[in-house]
Amino acid sequence: MQYMVIRKADATSESDNFPSAELVQAVPGAKWLRSSADGGLRMRRREGQWLYEEGPFDDVSVAGFTFIEAEDRRAASELAARWPSADAEGSAVVEVREAGCPGGCVGFDTGLPPKHAAWAILLRSDPVAEQDFEPPAVVIDIMNRANNAGIAAGVALSGEGLKSTARGARVKFTGGKPFITDGPFAEVKELIAGYWAVDAASRDDVIAWVKSYPYPNPGDMEVELRKVAL
Repeated sequence: MQYMVIRKADATSESDNFPSAELVQAVPGAKWLRSSADGGLRMRRREGQWLYEEGPFDDVSVAGFTFIEAEDRRAASELAARWPSADAEGSAVVEVREAGCPGGCVGFDTGLPPKHAAWAILLRSDPVAEQDFEPPAVVIDIMNRANNAGIAAGVALSGEGLKSTARGARVKFTGGKPFITDGPFAEVKELIAGYWAVDAASRDDVIAWVKSYPYPNPGDMEVELRKVAL
Protein backbone atom coordinates (compact mmCIF):
# COMPACT_ATOMS: atom_id res chain seq x y z
CA MET A 1 0.00 0.00 0.00
CA GLN A 2 1.10 3.55 -0.61
CA TYR A 3 1.20 6.14 2.15
CA MET A 4 1.90 9.86 2.08
CA VAL A 5 4.20 11.10 4.83
CA ILE A 6 3.53 14.78 5.47
CA ARG A 7 6.09 16.88 7.30
CA LYS A 8 3.88 19.25 9.32
CA ALA A 9 4.69 22.93 9.19
CA ASP A 10 6.20 24.86 12.10
CA ALA A 11 8.40 27.89 12.71
CA THR A 12 11.42 26.04 11.29
CA SER A 13 9.70 25.17 8.01
CA GLU A 14 8.34 28.69 7.59
CA SER A 15 11.87 30.13 7.61
CA ASP A 16 13.90 30.96 4.51
CA ASN A 17 16.47 28.27 5.37
CA PHE A 18 14.06 25.35 5.04
CA PRO A 19 14.63 22.69 3.87
CA SER A 20 18.27 22.23 4.77
CA ALA A 21 20.56 20.47 2.32
CA GLU A 22 20.92 17.69 4.86
CA LEU A 23 17.16 17.15 5.00
CA VAL A 24 16.82 17.15 1.21
CA GLN A 25 19.52 14.52 0.98
CA ALA A 26 18.04 12.44 3.80
CA VAL A 27 14.55 12.26 2.23
CA PRO A 28 15.17 11.81 -1.52
CA GLY A 29 12.19 12.36 -3.78
CA ALA A 30 10.29 14.52 -1.28
CA LYS A 31 8.47 17.65 -2.39
CA TRP A 32 9.39 20.59 -0.15
CA LEU A 33 7.23 23.69 -0.02
CA ARG A 34 8.44 27.24 0.34
CA SER A 35 7.12 29.24 3.25
CA SER A 36 3.54 30.46 2.98
CA ALA A 37 4.91 34.03 2.89
CA ASP A 38 6.57 33.29 -0.46
CA GLY A 39 3.60 33.42 -2.83
CA GLY A 40 1.26 31.35 -0.67
CA LEU A 41 -2.42 31.80 -1.47
CA ARG A 42 -5.65 30.32 -0.18
CA MET A 43 -8.61 30.10 -2.50
CA ARG A 44 -12.03 29.52 -0.95
CA ARG A 45 -15.08 28.77 -3.05
CA ARG A 46 -18.20 30.00 -1.28
CA GLU A 47 -21.61 29.83 -2.99
CA GLY A 48 -19.91 29.66 -6.37
CA GLN A 49 -17.60 32.65 -5.78
CA TRP A 50 -13.86 32.48 -5.20
CA LEU A 51 -12.33 34.37 -2.27
CA TYR A 52 -8.58 34.91 -1.82
CA GLU A 53 -6.27 35.12 1.19
CA GLU A 54 -2.60 35.95 0.74
CA GLY A 55 0.06 34.30 2.89
CA PRO A 56 1.69 34.10 5.30
CA PHE A 57 -0.74 31.96 7.27
CA ASP A 58 -0.77 31.47 11.03
CA ASP A 59 -2.21 27.96 10.62
CA VAL A 60 -0.09 26.64 7.73
CA SER A 61 -0.06 22.85 8.00
CA VAL A 62 2.21 21.33 5.34
CA ALA A 63 5.95 21.86 4.91
CA GLY A 64 6.62 18.98 2.54
CA PHE A 65 5.73 15.40 1.77
CA THR A 66 6.93 12.13 0.32
CA PHE A 67 5.44 8.72 -0.45
CA ILE A 68 6.36 5.32 0.94
CA GLU A 69 5.22 1.75 0.39
CA ALA A 70 4.15 -0.20 3.46
CA GLU A 71 2.03 -3.25 4.27
CA ASP A 72 -0.29 -1.39 6.63
CA ARG A 73 -0.64 1.68 8.84
CA ARG A 74 1.56 0.25 11.57
CA ALA A 75 4.40 -0.51 9.16
CA ALA A 76 4.05 2.93 7.56
CA SER A 77 4.18 4.60 10.98
CA GLU A 78 7.33 2.69 11.88
CA LEU A 79 8.97 3.86 8.66
CA ALA A 80 7.91 7.44 9.35
CA ALA A 81 9.41 7.13 12.84
CA ARG A 82 12.82 6.98 11.14
CA TRP A 83 12.46 10.60 10.04
CA PRO A 84 15.84 12.42 10.19
CA SER A 85 16.43 13.58 13.76
CA ALA A 86 18.39 16.59 12.49
CA ASP A 87 15.12 18.10 11.25
CA ALA A 88 13.98 20.80 13.70
CA GLU A 89 16.51 19.43 16.20
CA GLY A 90 14.51 16.25 16.64
CA SER A 91 11.14 17.92 17.27
CA ALA A 92 9.43 17.61 13.89
CA VAL A 93 5.92 16.19 13.48
CA VAL A 94 5.00 13.98 10.53
CA GLU A 95 1.61 12.68 9.51
CA VAL A 96 1.01 9.31 7.86
CA ARG A 97 -1.92 9.13 5.42
CA GLU A 98 -3.13 6.28 3.25
CA ALA A 99 -3.00 7.37 -0.39
CA GLY A 100 -5.89 7.05 -2.80
CA CYS A 101 -9.13 8.98 -2.95
CA PRO A 102 -12.42 7.23 -2.14
CA GLY A 103 -14.17 6.14 -5.30
CA GLY A 104 -11.04 5.22 -7.21
CA CYS A 105 -9.65 8.36 -8.84
CA VAL A 106 -6.22 7.50 -10.20
CA GLY A 107 -3.14 9.10 -8.67
CA PHE A 108 -0.26 9.95 -10.99
CA ASP A 109 3.33 11.15 -11.07
CA THR A 110 4.90 11.95 -14.43
CA GLY A 111 8.38 12.20 -12.92
CA LEU A 112 9.02 15.18 -15.18
CA PRO A 113 10.77 18.34 -13.99
CA PRO A 114 8.86 21.61 -14.48
CA LYS A 115 9.71 23.75 -17.48
CA HIS A 116 8.69 26.89 -15.60
CA ALA A 117 7.99 26.54 -11.87
CA ALA A 118 6.30 23.84 -9.82
CA TRP A 119 3.37 24.71 -7.59
CA ALA A 120 1.60 22.49 -5.08
CA ILE A 121 -2.17 22.74 -4.83
CA LEU A 122 -3.28 21.39 -1.47
CA LEU A 123 -6.94 20.41 -1.24
CA ARG A 124 -8.03 21.23 2.30
CA SER A 125 -10.07 18.59 4.09
CA ASP A 126 -13.58 18.93 5.47
CA PRO A 127 -16.03 16.75 7.46
CA VAL A 128 -17.25 15.08 4.26
CA ALA A 129 -13.74 14.05 3.22
CA GLU A 130 -13.09 12.73 6.72
CA GLN A 131 -16.01 10.33 6.22
CA ASP A 132 -14.37 8.83 3.10
CA PHE A 133 -17.36 9.87 1.00
CA GLU A 134 -17.28 8.24 -2.44
CA PRO A 135 -18.40 10.49 -5.30
CA PRO A 136 -20.47 8.93 -8.10
CA ALA A 137 -18.50 7.00 -10.72
CA VAL A 138 -19.26 9.62 -13.37
CA VAL A 139 -17.65 12.32 -11.21
CA ILE A 140 -14.53 10.20 -10.69
CA ASP A 141 -14.35 9.61 -14.45
CA ILE A 142 -14.50 13.36 -15.11
CA MET A 143 -11.66 13.95 -12.60
CA ASN A 144 -9.50 11.23 -14.15
CA ARG A 145 -10.04 12.69 -17.62
CA ALA A 146 -9.17 16.18 -16.34
CA ASN A 147 -5.95 14.81 -14.80
CA ASN A 148 -5.03 13.05 -18.05
CA ALA A 149 -5.72 16.22 -20.03
CA GLY A 150 -3.45 18.15 -17.66
CA ILE A 151 -0.70 15.59 -18.15
CA ALA A 152 -1.07 15.71 -21.94
CA ALA A 153 -0.86 19.51 -21.83
CA GLY A 154 2.37 19.35 -19.83
CA VAL A 155 0.74 21.14 -16.89
CA ALA A 156 -0.11 18.41 -14.36
CA LEU A 157 3.05 16.87 -12.89
CA SER A 158 1.59 14.70 -10.13
CA GLY A 159 -1.45 14.30 -7.96
CA GLU A 160 -3.01 12.02 -5.38
CA GLY A 161 -5.99 11.82 -3.08
CA LEU A 162 -5.84 10.83 0.57
CA LYS A 163 -8.04 8.62 2.70
CA SER A 164 -9.42 9.90 5.99
CA THR A 165 -7.21 10.21 9.05
CA ALA A 166 -9.06 7.25 10.56
CA ARG A 167 -6.66 5.23 8.38
CA GLY A 168 -3.66 7.38 9.30
CA ALA A 169 -1.30 8.19 12.15
CA ARG A 170 0.90 10.96 13.48
CA VAL A 171 4.49 10.73 14.64
CA LYS A 172 5.64 13.44 17.03
CA PHE A 173 9.32 13.65 17.85
CA THR A 174 10.56 14.93 21.19
CA GLY A 175 14.31 15.07 21.61
CA GLY A 176 14.59 12.85 18.56
CA LYS A 177 12.38 10.11 20.06
CA PRO A 178 9.21 9.22 18.10
CA PHE A 179 5.76 8.94 19.67
CA ILE A 180 3.09 7.43 17.42
CA THR A 181 -0.63 8.24 17.70
CA ASP A 182 -3.18 6.56 15.47
CA GLY A 183 -5.95 8.60 13.82
CA PRO A 184 -8.59 9.83 13.42
CA PHE A 185 -7.74 13.45 14.24
CA ALA A 186 -10.27 16.10 15.17
CA GLU A 187 -8.64 19.23 13.72
CA VAL A 188 -10.16 18.90 10.23
CA LYS A 189 -9.18 22.44 9.17
CA GLU A 190 -5.49 21.53 9.56
CA LEU A 191 -5.73 18.50 7.27
CA ILE A 192 -5.50 18.02 3.53
CA ALA A 193 -7.52 15.59 1.41
CA GLY A 194 -5.14 15.47 -1.54
CA TYR A 195 -2.81 17.47 -3.75
CA TRP A 196 -1.73 18.27 -7.29
CA ALA A 197 1.62 19.57 -8.49
CA VAL A 198 1.45 21.71 -11.63
CA ASP A 199 3.95 23.44 -13.89
CA ALA A 200 3.07 27.09 -14.44
CA ALA A 201 4.75 30.23 -15.72
CA SER A 202 2.95 32.36 -13.12
CA ARG A 203 0.71 32.08 -10.08
CA ASP A 204 -2.14 33.46 -12.17
CA ASP A 205 -1.85 30.38 -14.38
CA VAL A 206 -2.14 28.17 -11.28
CA ILE A 207 -5.21 30.11 -10.15
CA ALA A 208 -6.81 29.59 -13.57
CA TRP A 209 -6.12 25.85 -13.37
CA VAL A 210 -7.64 25.66 -9.89
CA LYS A 211 -10.80 27.41 -11.06
CA SER A 212 -11.21 25.11 -14.05
CA TYR A 213 -10.76 21.78 -12.25
CA PRO A 214 -13.88 19.55 -11.83
CA TYR A 215 -13.72 18.92 -8.07
CA PRO A 216 -15.84 16.08 -6.63
CA ASN A 217 -17.50 18.46 -4.18
CA PRO A 218 -19.72 20.97 -6.02
CA GLY A 219 -20.20 23.13 -2.91
CA ASP A 220 -17.89 25.10 -0.65
CA MET A 221 -14.22 24.12 -0.71
CA GLU A 222 -10.71 25.44 -0.14
CA VAL A 223 -7.29 24.95 -1.68
CA GLU A 224 -3.89 26.32 -0.75
CA LEU A 225 -1.29 27.25 -3.37
CA ARG A 226 2.40 26.91 -2.45
CA LYS A 227 5.63 27.17 -4.40
CA VAL A 228 7.64 23.97 -4.55
CA ALA A 229 11.30 24.41 -3.60
CA LEU A 230 13.57 22.98 -6.29
